Amino acid sequence: MSELDKPGLLLVDDDETFLSVLSRAMEKRGFSVQCANCVEDALLLAAENSPEYAVIDLKMPGDSGLVLIKKLKEIDEATRIVVLTGYASIATAVEAVKLGAIHYLAKPAKADEIAAALQRDGEGDVSASVSTNPMSVDRLEWEHIQSVLAEHGGNISATARSLNMHRRTLQRKLAKKPARN
Repeated sequence: MSELDKPGLLLVDDDETFLSVLSRAMEKRGFSVQCANCVEDALLLAAENSPEYAVIDLKMPGDSGLVLIKKLKEIDEATRIVVLTGYASIATAVEAVKLGAIHYLAKPAKADEIAAALQRDGEGDVSASVSTNPMSVDRLEWEHIQSVLAEHGGNISATARSLNMHRRTLQRKLAKKPARN
């Protein structure tokens, strides 16, 4: 298969090492891969050659992956987007899907899982397991903070005021990885 026949895949993540490893893995799976480290670089690449697929990190310096989903969909509504993040939350998953992502994966994810997510038809999976264990208090706090943050468009100060929390305390909580379920 020539390079022109391969489907285009845009990978966007601020972790250079992860991006390099994932790029090689996706090329082995038949994609023509372009990489970017931030929303601005990704938009420049997409404007030149709109990708058929995109895998986007959620948390990057500057604009978030949520902003990129919206802008990629404005460039080409047919782009199939998967969000891959180490900062997974229910609130951001819902927003990503509302903005046009077809799937949302938590890091670490294997290249085969990512490739499979890109090929999903957008239908829900009725066989998905439903947890019988409630979330931990730490995870509930993380989810609530993410929800309020999304309601305030990512504005830290407005979120801190809404949560009746000092802004620095909120920033420290957001800098930590989310608690596992």
